[in-house]
Amino acid sequence: MKYTDLNIQTQREFPNNARTQGFGWLVRAGYLTRENDLLPLGEQAIAHLQKASENADFIPRLSLPTVASDHETFFPLQTGNVEIAHCESCGYANRLELAQFKKTPLPREEELPFEKILTPECHTIEALAYFLNIPKEKTAKALMFTRISDGKFVFVVVRGDMTLSEAKLRNAVGEIKLADAEAVQKSGAEAGFASPIGLKDALIVVDDLIPHSQNLVAGANEAEYHLKNTNYGRDYTAEIVTDLALTQNGEACANCGNPLTIQSSLKLTTRSEFDFKNILLALAETHHDDKGLTLPISAAPFNVYLMHVPGKTLDTKAKAEEIYIALQSGGIAVLFDARDERAGVKFNDADLIGCPLRITVGEKALQNGMVELKRRASNAGAIAFDRLLNVNNISELLEDNLYG
Repeated sequence: MKYTDLNIQTQREFPNNARTQGFGWLVRAGYLTRENDLLPLGEQAIAHLQKASENADFIPRLSLPTVASDHETFFPLQTGNVEIAHCESCGYANRLELAQFKKTPLPREEELPFEKILTPECHTIEALAYFLNIPKEKTAKALMFTRISDGKFVFVVVRGDMTLSEAKLRNAVGEIKLADAEAVQKSGAEAGFASPIGLKDALIVVDDLIPHSQNLVAGANEAEYHLKNTNYGRDYTAEIVTDLALTQNGEACANCGNPLTIQSSLKLTTRSEFDFKNILLALAETHHDDKGLTLPISAAPFNVYLMHVPGKTLDTKAKAEEIYIALQSGGIAVLFDARDERAGVKFNDADLIGCPLRITVGEKALQNGMVELKRRASNAGAIAFDRLLNVNNISELLEDNLYG
């Protein structure tokens, strides 16, 4: 394809809204607008990635530092919109809201009789723990929802030092919404002082750590009062006992016990689909230098950037046209820069766009029957091949340099 066919407009400066290096390079190279819309070159890149994704080893061939769960692949990025929990020791990873971690029960205690106590203004776990001078893990946190499918009142209990993962709860009971005041009152609960003890017509769901936690302080379902020494099994039971807790940074990995790290990331794949725009951004974040993109062969929209430098005695453009046709006939994806621009402009644009190989057709080299071939990702200077102008050898030589 010819450079002008794609109406490529490169930029000499980074956009002032560039939140990452990769996005900035994609804008500068003419793949994206400043508003993150695809330009023709970006559409060409996406089309290439879509075709390449038909291969089973597509993601590994992109040379990206990815993190994979059982059904998704992520690219760690500080500005990414998906948080994941990742164990660097064993490789475990999952979305933060679904990640599992190793829970440690408190030392087992003898179950004590529960007693009702006055706890004025203790509407939160923090206030309750402070008032009673106990750690938050000795309290039971209550959360109340309504199941959307059937209007069922859902009462949830997690240990007071834990945070509920609503995603895990949805997996257990279906789609939910916060319970309104009428639903709470109808169940017999008291907002701010609620517990599962004595509720009516409620689906009780508890985190799997609750049955292993004795003598917790829970609400008395009466304003300003709590119950000391509540115990699962003796004082109440649940229809569902499952993992409901949200993983925190530094929690122990459920697989190996080493600390989990919370990272922001981009989602690249699921079991059934690819996010090609995110993949393009991940490529730009990973494969660039101080001149522009350095895309790997498996990801670049074109294998070769072909350009000519106008000469005084030889028609370098005509020879470049001849090579362009030969490359296409040989099945090599080529971007032909046939503009009558200064060499420096073309070299800069070639570096920005990041094709793996650059072929330069110049007068001096042609006089010796050669053209210049340079790898984009290499710091080495251009290499001259005296056989490159032989049409029969073009595809072979390029294939050796592309895939050898």
